[in-house]
Amino acid sequence: MDKTSPSTIDQSSPSDPLAPPPFRPAPLPWWGLFIPKLFTVLREGYGATMFRGDLIAGLTVAVVALPLSMALAIASGTTPDRGLITAVIAGFLISALGGSRFQIGGPTGAFVVIVYDIIHRHGYDGLVIATLIAGVMLIAFGLARLGTYIKYIPYPVITGFTSGIALIIFSSQINDLFGLKIKDAPPEFIDKWHVLLQALPNLDLPTTGVAACTLGLILLARRLRPTWPAFLIGVTGGAVAVWAFQLPVETIGSRFGGIPQTLPAPHLPAVSLEKIRALLPEALTIALLAGIESLLSAVVADGMTGRKHRSNCELVGQGIANVAAGMMGGFCATGAIARTATNIRSGAHSPVAGMIHALALLAFILVAAPLASYLPLASLAATLVVVAWNMSEYQHFRHLLHSPPGDRLMLLTTFGLTVLVDLTVAIQVGVVMAAILFMHRMAHAVEAESGIKLIAEDVNEFADTERTAYEPSAPTTGRNQAATVVYTINGPFFFGVASKVGDVLEQIGKPPKVFIIDMHNVPVIDATATHALQAAIATCHQHGTIVQLRGVRPMPRTVLQDMGLVDGTDVQFVDA
Repeated sequence: MDKTSPSTIDQSSPSDPLAPPPFRPAPLPWWGLFIPKLFTVLREGYGATMFRGDLIAGLTVAVVALPLSMALAIASGTTPDRGLITAVIAGFLISALGGSRFQIGGPTGAFVVIVYDIIHRHGYDGLVIATLIAGVMLIAFGLARLGTYIKYIPYPVITGFTSGIALIIFSSQINDLFGLKIKDAPPEFIDKWHVLLQALPNLDLPTTGVAACTLGLILLARRLRPTWPAFLIGVTGGAVAVWAFQLPVETIGSRFGGIPQTLPAPHLPAVSLEKIRALLPEALTIALLAGIESLLSAVVADGMTGRKHRSNCELVGQGIANVAAGMMGGFCATGAIARTATNIRSGAHSPVAGMIHALALLAFILVAAPLASYLPLASLAATLVVVAWNMSEYQHFRHLLHSPPGDRLMLLTTFGLTVLVDLTVAIQVGVVMAAILFMHRMAHAVEAESGIKLIAEDVNEFADTERTAYEPSAPTTGRNQAATVVYTINGPFFFGVASKVGDVLEQIGKPPKVFIIDMHNVPVIDATATHALQAAIATCHQHGTIVQLRGVRPMPRTVLQDMGLVDGTDVQFVDA
């Protein structure tokens, strides 16, 4: 074997004084966490070969993003040009300033429900304000280095609201899919389906035929040619069918009057404190969704390429992109998992591919926007049906139905609230339920691992000198009273289990001479547990009991001392 091979180096004995120390890359300084990957790529060296790969990948993703951007904008209750503007502005900045080499940004299905709701209640200006606030929040999240933690939202919660969004997107496309010509469908899920089912017998056959043709082409292209742009093929096929047979089908041109061939000038709506307060919950939902989806997309890209993204830099880039998109006439954006995966499969090497994708969409707006007027709305609705099916994650949903009861409850509650109430409420309730479930499980784990030992005064009196506090036969009174009680805590000592110390004192009955709390296995302690501990120590002092804290680790000891527990005065700290 070659002496310079990695396997030979890895097998060198660490105890050999002549062996070189293992290589460990130096950690980045704090500001290094916010260096965009684009600068890293350019610093490493960027050549013609990489540019060719990025060019092909960028153009491929642009072809995929073109119909999706318009379809998602229409489903969100706004005009198709705003979807393209979002893909151009946000897509360019997310790639240029983000922390991932391969991230493709733009409008996504996750935002359809919240955007539609904001426009319905506050108008487009309200959506812009919410997008700007969400962008500022994302920048703050990144600067506060919350990127490491924002992706810790439990999988059942993510699956629940993602599947709920998919069902709502599907429901919103029934009108255009069958040409029902419903002018003002109610936004509530049950009321909307009541209206849709009443109007379903009056479906328009040409519109239904175009939608079926588009859907068939998409599915056929995906099966036979997975690398081809199935969405563009399907939408183009629907447009050709409408033109060839002169079908009386509603198009982008007939409903929206076409797409402008210019980008709008930056614009800020009138902002007031009342509007900010009213839109703050929706803005927080947008920020959380953008952060979660972008970081999930970056994790998927890392898994496909072996690279490592910078989560906090990604959040800052997402925030700047959302602020810019809102000011330029777009709406909220985030990393798109499917488009990012397409980018990687198409041979992308760097963020330049995402920037090319945005520039290609800009070229379409400036040169070929009039062609979009011929696209049938039924074809765009068919593309969103496929998007909704992909978002539904029905296999994961079905798999989670076999998870523990608490996870099932989180999944179904989040799903039900997303569909029937509101996405903001669903996320808030889901996160709170996850926190409560986590605390319950941790409290149960600590309780299960905790116990006390009663050491009798006269050992000869008892055959069994050590009993747990939970045994009915444990001595509690008279001369059987233990001289020393050892109470062991295993696991985090936090507010969920803080009351257990007081419970132990009640179970013991007559206070012992010495009460030892073994904290060897307590990695962390919080203020509530410290307060409960202080109350237990005060109770012991009232009965003349000496309290010892044994094996306290540095972090819990610092907390205890900072909150007033003094060694030798209030309590004895014993290292053994």
